[in-house]
Amino acid sequence: MTVVFVCLDADALGGIQQVTHTLAQGLAVRGHTVGIAGLRRTATPFRYVERPLYGRRVPRWRVPWRGVARRWGEQALRAAAGGVVVLTCPRVAGLLAGKAPDGTRVVGQYHGSFAQARDGGDLADVRRHYGGLDRAVFPSADDAWRFAEEALLPNAVDLPAPLRAWPDSASYLDTRRVLGVGRLVPGKRFDRLITAFARAVRARAGWELHLVGDGPELPRLRACAAAAGVAGRVVFRGRVGAAELGGEFRNAAVLGLTSEHEGMPPVVAEAAAHGMPAVAFDVSGGVRSLVLDGTTGVLVPHADLDAFTGALAALMADPARRRRLGAAARAHAAAFRLDPVLDRWEDLFAAVRR
Repeated sequence: MTVVFVCLDADALGGIQQVTHTLAQGLAVRGHTVGIAGLRRTATPFRYVERPLYGRRVPRWRVPWRGVARRWGEQALRAAAGGVVVLTCPRVAGLLAGKAPDGTRVVGQYHGSFAQARDGGDLADVRRHYGGLDRAVFPSADDAWRFAEEALLPNAVDLPAPLRAWPDSASYLDTRRVLGVGRLVPGKRFDRLITAFARAVRARAGWELHLVGDGPELPRLRACAAAAGVAGRVVFRGRVGAAELGGEFRNAAVLGLTSEHEGMPPVVAEAAAHGMPAVAFDVSGGVRSLVLDGTTGVLVPHADLDAFTGALAALMADPARRRRLGAAARAHAAAFRLDPVLDRWEDLFAAVRR
């Protein structure tokens, strides 16, 4: 069938885009006609798939949000006529509400958690624009249930974010390196990770914190590392290509996740697939579905920096426990391999087309 994903920014660096390109390539490999349409041009595009088998359309200009963007989106909907269109965020769903051609099924996707929607202002838009669609897709069963109960969505289902690929080998977990991966933006709260690392590393020689990603928070985070006395131990790696990211996981021992909000963060699944345990704030059902506390990693209460520091220090000091949790994480991550997730998407497409 024909499947078109419509994004606000199709080529930006972020979890929504990674999931979208991964699904598009996987569905194209299975023989579907797949496209991705972006409503705005990204200033610094990121390449997620080396040889894409799907179409991609983005404007040649950075269009204003309304007007031209709506017309561009309507063209994308016409390209999906008779098939399925996936609207990947509430702003896109609001812009294109009711514009799909007759016979075209429309799925709304929300990549964040219920708490993120509630606290960040998306909840009203999800309630307004997603309830009348053929399905509303959320990243975890817990989030789908909360949207169904508290936002009164009768069409809520859960589909996890898929892994881009399954690594052939796992990390040995013997490199004295804590890893943080993501855009350097306020919501990721890498300042918390730097602070926790600084406290945990005082009695442990040789450990470093590597932050992979770029963004506007870089100067502030450098200052935070200097103020915490670990400027020489915090390495800012900048943007790393998708093909090289596996090496970052293989050469680290613990993943740290200190975000204010997350849906189902792909970075945690990728770390788990490489056999790496995570220490994470318990901020969503998606995080809980990836980090099984005490089994595949450690969950601590949201924003409890003392608990996070203690959990991180304990894993840094205990290589045997890191390997035990890491092995369990890799086994658990098999459920998020691309093929089983694609099976569920195809089941959803078949259900909405009946």
